[in-house]
Amino acid sequence: MNEFFSWSTLATFAGCVAATSLITQFIKGLPPIDKIATQWVSYIIAVILLLGATFFTGNLTWSSGALIPFDAILVALSANGAYSAIKRATNSGTSK
Repeated sequence: MNEFFSWSTLATFAGCVAATSLITQFIKGLPPIDKIATQWVSYIIAVILLLGATFFTGNLTWSSGALIPFDAILVALSANGAYSAIKRATNSGTSK
């Protein structure tokens, strides 16, 4: 892998989940965003990433665009679940 992210990587489920999770964790504490629930922040980020990835890879059509909000739900739930799992695993090791 010669680059961190590409539009084609972000168009995959795993790539979009990773980017959504990282961006959400990075910006969720910023003053205007900290008043919004993290789940909504990750959903909005997922929509933006999927829309951008679909557009810049040349695959944006009316039918693919109509699916982006639904795909973003799966991406956001996966990003939030992955973060929660890591947090649980980290906390379970220190609670003894």
